Order: sequence, then C-alpha cells, then structure tokens
Amino acid sequence: MLDLRFIRENPDTVREALRHRNDTAPIDEILELDTERRRKVQELEDLRRSRKELARDRQAAAEKGRELRGQIHDLEETVRGIEQKLNDLLLRVPNIPDASVPVGKDETDNIMLRQWGEPATFDFDPAPHWTLGESLDIIDFERGVKLSGSRFYVLKGLGARLQRALIAFMLDLHTSEHGYREIYPPFMVKQECMVGAGQLPKFADNIYHDAEEDYWFVPTAEVPLTNLHRDEIILPGMLPFYYVAYTACFRREKMSAGKDTRGIKRGHQFDKVEMYKFCEPDKSEEELEKMVSNAEEVCRRLGLTYRVIQLCTGELGFGSSKSYDIEVWAPGCGEWLEVSSCSTCTDFQARRANIRYRPTPDSRPQFVYTLNGSGLALPRIMIAVMETYQQPDGSIAVPEVLRGFVGVERIE
Repeated sequence: MLDLRFIRENPDTVREALRHRNDTAPIDEILELDTERRRKVQELEDLRRSRKELARDRQAAAEKGRELRGQIHDLEETVRGIEQKLNDLLLRVPNIPDASVPVGKDETDNIMLRQWGEPATFDFDPAPHWTLGESLDIIDFERGVKLSGSRFYVLKGLGARLQRALIAFMLDLHTSEHGYREIYPPFMVKQECMVGAGQLPKFADNIYHDAEEDYWFVPTAEVPLTNLHRDEIILPGMLPFYYVAYTACFRREKMSAGKDTRGIKRGHQFDKVEMYKFCEPDKSEEELEKMVSNAEEVCRRLGLTYRVIQLCTGELGFGSSKSYDIEVWAPGCGEWLEVSSCSTCTDFQARRANIRYRPTPDSRPQFVYTLNGSGLALPRIMIAVMETYQQPDGSIAVPEVLRGFVGVERIE
C-alpha cells in the first residue's frame, strides 16, 4: 500500500508510475475521497468542540446537547464509511517502480544482465520431460487427470523422490550456507494475511478459497512469511530477518488458458521453496542482490545453464518495486523457464500488514522493507534437471549434489 500522504503530495508521480507499469488505479477518486474525509473530520472536530463548550452551560447543554449528539453520531458514521472506501481503493494501487528499473511495456523490454553456462548440446534429439517422465514411469498424467482434472499429474517412484530431493537440497543450502531460518507455515491463511501480502483484493479470482471457514489457500509461501510479523514492532538491532519455507502453492491458471498444456510446467498445484527478508530501508538494495545470488547458487550447484533478467516497469508484479528473474534452459522443451523472481517491495507490504521497527530504543517506529524470491520453484527446476541430464538410452543421470537425497545415480 502506498502512503496516502505521498499520493496526495505527488499525484503526478503516481500517475506516471502507473503509465510506466501499463496499469490503472483510481487516483482521482482517492484524492477526492481524501479531500472529503479531511473536510468531514474538520466538521466533526468543530462539533465536538461546540459540545464541550455547551457542557459548561447547563441550560444551553440541555437544549442543544441532544441535537449535537445526533449530528456527531451521523458524521462519525459518514467518516467511517469514507475511510473504509478510501482504504479499499488504496489497496488497489500498485507499488511505485524503483528509479533504476528500465521503463518498458512487456518482456521484450526486459534486460538480460548475465548468463552462466551454455545451452547443453546432445548427439541425439533431446526429449521433452513429458516423454521422459512417461517412458521412465515417474510422471503419470492420465492418473493425475483422473484424480483431479486437467493440469494435475502424479509423480511416482524416483520422480517423487527427485522432487523431494530438490526441496531438501534447496532448504539445506539456504539454511546452512545462506543464513536463512527455515519455517514450515500453514498452507491456508486468514483473509487479512492475503491483504497484507498484496494478494487481495486484486488477485481474488486466481486464489482458491474455502468460503465456509474463510481460509485462503496460499499461492506462495510469501503470504504466510509476510504475516509472521504482522502488527508487530521489531526491536532495535534485530533486523534483518531471513526466512525460507517450503510450501505447496495453489493458483487458478485462468491467465494461461490454452498455454503450456503439455507436461508439468503449469498446474493449479505446485511446490516451491521461498526466500523472504525483512530489513531496514537502506539495506534493501544490498539484500536484493544477495537474494539473487542465493537463487543463482542453486542453479550453479545443479549444473544448469541460467540467465538473470531485470524486469522492466511493465513486467513488475503488483507489489514489487524492483525485480530480477532467473531462467534456466530446458533443452527438451527448447525454452528458457523462469524458476525464480526476486523482488524488493519497499514498505508496500509492511504498510498493509502494519510491520514496523525501531531503529533505536528512543526512535519512532518505521515501516520495514520486505523482499521475496523463489529459491527455487518446482516443477520447472525439475523439468530443467530431467531434460539437461537425460542420456541417449532414455535414462536420467542424477546431479551429483542430489544423489545423497535420491539414493541412486541414475533414473532408468
């Protein structure tokens, strides 16, 4: 959420940011409601002052007190209604892009910063993961559809073990070498958690919801991790906090209808290891670069060719101020697959979730900055491993760093 005062004092800056994002938000309506709210609040204060003055004169108080009480009550209700509508509109305004983010409309305006390794070459035609998975009997698409419908699948035997190995390897790397603390959060959260993380109200149509209990299934571990410190004031000297969590993730794939219908690239349910940070504002740029490096390290340890891309303004997520994507090469599909998006959200989420810190014991609380990044996302990293390490006989060599987790050197 943007600071209302910032919008009031810098409306043209906000409008320009929206244009750069190719997005819209009800800025004019927000400004009108803000003006009306401040006018009504002033009227309310005047009425309360008049009521106080009347209280000194018993006769006048008896004659006009009831009338003033009614006026004050009605005006309080009006102010509450305006504030509720104003808050709802503010929740629909995206974050302001950082000044260092390139201005652009779509992915063609993103900037490729660096690449590690070269796409693998084979002396045979590399197969896509769906062919490998079926021939090795480690992915069962037919039974996935039978159980749950389209965009679901079943991992079997060493396929399930390979995915579990990737999750364990990534969690161990981030906790033992990168300084993150592991969290195992609930996979369902309250509505206020979704609002705090910036998922609601904008993305309500893409999130699974149990209306009876009002539970929301997490689209990413970013949601519960953001809310770990909701409505808290963090004590001086405690920041930064580094968290990492594995969760299943649940999203409706409405936006990708008809795309990537083969294989396991897109599904309503998938797994992900998520990195998350709370830090002081002046450390956010440094922490973002470190987070990207942590995600890159996973790719390097797995021996996968990858590239790092800075997103332009038109590609930024709703709550992001600056983002980098990491894409790995999948030789069987013949495409680059996004396996991580690392972002700084400035104080956008902290304002929504009311997360503050004290720089010193005597200072006023300030909003923290939050950062998030996949470390990494499955099943796309699994796709890249399967297709990169496939052998001429149709088997898959297990990357060395995973062999202790999988228990075999080759899936055949």
